[in-house]
Parts: sequence; C-alpha cells; structure tokens
Amino acid sequence: MEHTPGERPSDPTRRAVLTASAGVGAALIAGCARGGTPGAPAPTTTAAGSTSPTTAAGGITPGVMTLFKNPEYNFSALLALGASGAGAAEVGEVLTAVNTVNGAGLSPQSYVETFRKLGDQLLEPPPGAPADDQTKRFRSLRAAQYYGQALFFVLGSDAPGSEEQLYRSGRKAWDTFCDLCEPAAVKAQVPYGTTPLPVWFFRPDTSGARRPTVILTNGSDGQNVDMWTYGVAAALERGWNALVYDGPGQGQLLFVDRIVFTPTWEKVVTPLVDWLTARSDVDPDRIALTGLSMAGDLAPRAAAFESRIAALVAMPGCVDPWLGFPPEIRQILTPDKQQTNDIWNKEVVPELPPEAAATMKKRFEPFSVPAMLEARQGRLFTDFYTPATRIQAMKITDVVPRIKAPTLVLDYEGEQFYPGQPRQMYDALTSPKDYVRLTAAQGAQLHCSPMAPQLHCEVVFDWLQHTLPGT
Repeated sequence: MEHTPGERPSDPTRRAVLTASAGVGAALIAGCARGGTPGAPAPTTTAAGSTSPTTAAGGITPGVMTLFKNPEYNFSALLALGASGAGAAEVGEVLTAVNTVNGAGLSPQSYVETFRKLGDQLLEPPPGAPADDQTKRFRSLRAAQYYGQALFFVLGSDAPGSEEQLYRSGRKAWDTFCDLCEPAAVKAQVPYGTTPLPVWFFRPDTSGARRPTVILTNGSDGQNVDMWTYGVAAALERGWNALVYDGPGQGQLLFVDRIVFTPTWEKVVTPLVDWLTARSDVDPDRIALTGLSMAGDLAPRAAAFESRIAALVAMPGCVDPWLGFPPEIRQILTPDKQQTNDIWNKEVVPELPPEAAATMKKRFEPFSVPAMLEARQGRLFTDFYTPATRIQAMKITDVVPRIKAPTLVLDYEGEQFYPGQPRQMYDALTSPKDYVRLTAAQGAQLHCSPMAPQLHCEVVFDWLQHTLPGT
C-alpha cells in the first residue's frame, strides 16, 4: 500500500474485451468497469490517460489467479471469488463453476448457464436438516452474486432476451437476503423525477442511536450484492449505517424502468441525503459518500454540488469515463451524428467478431435504452453517437476543484480502465485529501482490487472513521 497524505488546509476542513478485429475501425474494446489480462505485459498509457489497445493490465497477477484464459471472464470470476470473504460467494462454489465452464468450453452461453443454475440451486434447501433463516440469508446472498455473474454475459448468450428476467432473479435473491438480515434492511422508494430510487438502509441494530452513515454508490455494471462486499458489511461491523441504492443506469432503473445514466449525479444523491437526514438514527453531520468503479466519477460529481456530504471516497478516482475506451473506439465519434453512425455501421460493425460485439452491447446499454432493447433482440445497436456523447458528458475535470469535503482517492497497481486518472483527480482537489495506491504485493492489484475487498474496506473505513470521528 502506498499512501500519500495531503497537505490539509489549516482549517478542518466485471471487464475488458481484448479481441482483435481486422479491417477499418476494428479495435480492442475496453469496458468501463471490468477487465484485466493475467500474465500479459503491463499496460502502456497514452498522453490522454487511456490504456494502449495492444496491452492490458497484467504481468502482476499470479498464475493461480488465472481462472480463465479470457481476461474478461477471469476478472469477473475473481470478483466472485474475492466476495467469499464477505459471505457473498463460496470459494468451492466459484471454483467448481469455473471448472464446469472450462470443461464445457468457455463461452457466454456456458458461463451464463453455469452461474444461473448455481443461483437457482442456492434458493433450494441445502442437504440435511431444513434451513434456518441464517442459512437462507447467506444462500440468498450468494445466489444474488451468481445471478449477477450470469447477468453480465447474458447479452452474448443464446437468450439475450432473458436479461430482465435474470436481473429480477438476482433482485429477488437480494431482497430475500435483506429481509433476513438482523435487523432487516429498511426498504424504501426515494423520490427522483418521475421514477423513485429503490434504497436499502442497513443498521447495526434497532436502538435508534444516531450514527454515521455511508452512501454506497455502484458503478456502471455492478449489482447490489457488490455493495455488501465493498462496504455494507464493513460499515455494520464498525457501527455505521449504510445506504445502498439504484441510480439511473443501474439495477432496477436500467433493466426494468429503462432509465440511463445522467451526468448530473448530484440530482441523484441530494434526495438520498434528504431521506437520510429526516431519520432520527442518522447523524446529519457524518454522512459519507463512496463511489466504486465508474462511480469514482459519479460520487465526486455529486459531492461537488451537495454540501452535506461530509467525506468522499473515490474507488478509484475517475475524471473522464470516456477515456476508459481505447482510442480506436473513441475515434469513431465525430461532431456529426450521421457521419459517426455511418463509420460505426459501415466500417466497424461488419468487422466486429461476436465476442467484441457482445461487449459493445454491454458497455453501451447503460447509456442507451434503444441499444439495450436491440441487444435483447440479438442485434447490435445502430446509433453509436447518442450513447457515446452521453459517456463524454460524464467528464468531471472542471468540477473536481469545487469539492469541499475531505476526500480519499484510491488507485490500484495495474488499473486497467482509468490509469493516471486517480492521481489527476487527487492533484485537482483543493479540499483536504489523501491518496492510497493498493498494490500487487498485497494481492490488491487491478481495478477495484477484486481479490482483496476486505483490505479495500479496511483502508476506506479506517480513513472514514479518522475523518469523521464520533463525538
């Protein structure tokens, strides 16, 4: 771990596609939230801060972490394996599923079928005596994990139209887990435009004591179960409340309500803060906000405009998600919509192999409902311009200096998607700030430290408790 304390003012203040394609406009396609190439050379970084299209993060990942030769699937499985420390997966279940997929031949279909079946099995009673509520609780949590694993790759499977149904299966498992928590998570709908935000509020107990609270923000393709691994469990162990939610482009709002990402994330977080401050068991002066993966862009944007955020953590810091795509993809976008879409449809799409096409469907669906619906019908979207410009609009370089809350910026050795961006965010901050880089020596390399979420949470919550001490 490499730590850089900031000079504080005197006042307190699940994946990258690495498939080559021949022809004009063909490129390696990097996703916005997951990826990594175990055993490959370390990435090179362009002046713009993007990963070179001919390499990806790797060379720092031991061979035992290579569950699949395909880095996209490998990274996804590493996330599941790492979640076992929080009870959100089981090592034996994950490795058995990996062996099953490899035995059948790795493909979207074999991966989706294997993890979907595993989720289904966990909703049935285990061998032996009837399951008690504790057993049902954690079997439901693991089921939510495995449904999420299947969900990520379903658009490339033989049944892309089952995406919403698969999401609902994972959501049902998650809700069952939440209902069986002790105490049960408070479930509510927080007003947001014409479509409310579903929230799950976790408390250490029902004493009603006023406690510090962390709002956990997911990335571009994570599911709620990931927030348990990357924050809820750690918060409860330390006597904090934790709020999990679906925002635009995420979970229910994407797969069911069909609402895509918005660049004005403060309009998402402000109603959440309103809801929290109305509760007697929340300390309104100790509300923290974290952002995992692409939410390392969303959460800082919100904190720049929502003054009630008392502390911010970007995991990792991200100032421009569009740079998470390689230059070959970004160069498709021109100022002219028709020209852009002609390049995409006439020069790029005909050259894309199925694997690359499936990843583009997944990468763009949180930014375009038509793209999502076309993908569910087995087709590749035809309008590249609209979702691409929406991703461009997520850039927050100009607003980072507005952030007033103390901020922790995380970085990762071998960061695949936003190399250089965490440091760029840290340098631009004018608030009290700290920078921590998690490393391969700790087993915490790669985007979001997939094999070390416990260490990840230790770093985050030690910092939060130091920054927002109790009275």
